[in-house]
Amino acid sequence: MSDYEGGPSNDDDLSLPRATVYKLIAEMLPDDVTCAKDTRDLLLDCCNEFIHLIASESNEICEKEAKKTIAAEHVLTALRELGFEKYVAEVKEAYSEHRQQQTKDRGRKTNKLKQLGMSEEELLREQELLFAQARMRFQNQTTQDQTNGSGVPGAQ
Repeated sequence: MSDYEGGPSNDDDLSLPRATVYKLIAEMLPDDVTCAKDTRDLLLDCCNEFIHLIASESNEICEKEAKKTIAAEHVLTALRELGFEKYVAEVKEAYSEHRQQQTKDRGRKTNKLKQLGMSEEELLREQELLFAQARMRFQNQTTQDQTNGSGVPGAQ
């Protein structure tokens, strides 16, 4: 079993953001239908419980495989083992979209580096130079403070 058997000490520590879930509920309902606060809270509790169930099962599968990190395949296996087979295809699709977005984000970071017009080596040299200048200013300030007799940087 996992280390999480006792439950959280504070429900908000391991909970979905309340406002976000409320917003999702409102978006899913037709415009002419409202949802009572107690109902929204119950749905939030159900969502949290579902996530904890999947996470616990995924963790157990991960531990059985002697792995230390829960991978997407562990979550998919947990869904199947818990009887949520009908969600597997949708989860795979969402995961694929997530991976594509990550790839795009990495590409943006690479483009940003290229737009600077400097190689990575040039940027590292520039960074080292800036650090050296900052060290020099700090050392000069410390020496000045000691000369003034305070012994405390910045004190007068």
